[in-house]
Amino acid sequence: MKPKTQSQPFPTKSSMMHTDHNELDFRELFKALWDGKLVVILITALFSIASICFALLAQEWWSSSAKITKAQPQNIAAYQQQVRQFQPVFNVYQEDGTVLVSKELDSVGDSKVLFQRFINTFNSANNKRVFLDNSPYFQALKSGLAANGTDLSEVAERTLYSDWFKRITASLENIENHNSPYFVRFQSTTRQGSFDLLSAYIAFTESQIHQDAFNNLQALVSGKRNELIQQKRILETQAKNQLSVETERTKYAVGIARAAGADKPIQSGNENELFSIELGSKGLEAKVKALESVKNLSVIEPRLLQINAKLDMLNNLEVDRNVEFQTFRFLENVQQPISRDKPKRALIVVILTMFGGLIGAACVLIRYACRKKVITPCG
Repeated sequence: MKPKTQSQPFPTKSSMMHTDHNELDFRELFKALWDGKLVVILITALFSIASICFALLAQEWWSSSAKITKAQPQNIAAYQQQVRQFQPVFNVYQEDGTVLVSKELDSVGDSKVLFQRFINTFNSANNKRVFLDNSPYFQALKSGLAANGTDLSEVAERTLYSDWFKRITASLENIENHNSPYFVRFQSTTRQGSFDLLSAYIAFTESQIHQDAFNNLQALVSGKRNELIQQKRILETQAKNQLSVETERTKYAVGIARAAGADKPIQSGNENELFSIELGSKGLEAKVKALESVKNLSVIEPRLLQINAKLDMLNNLEVDRNVEFQTFRFLENVQQPISRDKPKRALIVVILTMFGGLIGAACVLIRYACRKKVITPCG
């Protein structure tokens, strides 16, 4: 016998009404939106007009940029020559003829060090402030804000400067590679303004680096001169003391030689004797006169010859601050921007228009829901 199959229940009237009711809800929603299309269009149009006005009246910002890297040898050769002329003063010349080359000046003329100083100064808040304080463009902007009634109290002015500091940047092209080129940027309110300000700021920063480079070199040279002068004083004092001791010792030897009746040189055979009378009294008297007549202390202390030679060299050398050099080179020159950074007018209009459409549809649906609630009987 075949098993009896259970008969499937037929859809009830209530379930059919429920399905039809759900379908009817969606249709009513679309119908409500269609009936309220004028409201949706009106609100969308208002948002669209407002977005156009906002996009047209919003402050424009433009960014000019350039790509730079460290200087090549020919860009910095003139300054390095200034540094190298002082190298002999810093070297140590030993008695056996060997020369110990000093490395004190290595970092002063190193192209990598100078380029990194340029980047650090470019990003320095103090350097940015000094530049902006001396920029006619920025000062005119501040005057315009004050004339329009903008609050420029101490806090507000600091905020203004802080905002502009963020618009002046130097950043690596490739963050993972510290030897990659840098992009330098300056953002301003006009296309030409950003170009002029970036060009001026690069020149201003380069000028600051030049001054610092010459000041650093001058400081090292001055420090070396003071060091040599101190060494000279110490050696001269030692030489004078040595000369005085030797003179006194010789005078004692003269008295001993006279008492011994040794007028002429003799052979005592004792080189370690404190008061040697080998020269005889007459020879010792001549030695005393010679010691008392010594004026050039280099005779007593030969190291004074080297120190005096270095001091003479320093007196004949000077740092030429008019030497021109570059601490960087352009891979891409400063160029005017092709498009503005902001506002993105088309994007603003599209987004606000779409938002207006959603607001319009929401208003229509809310009004529909309120009406339906009023019409539908409770319970």
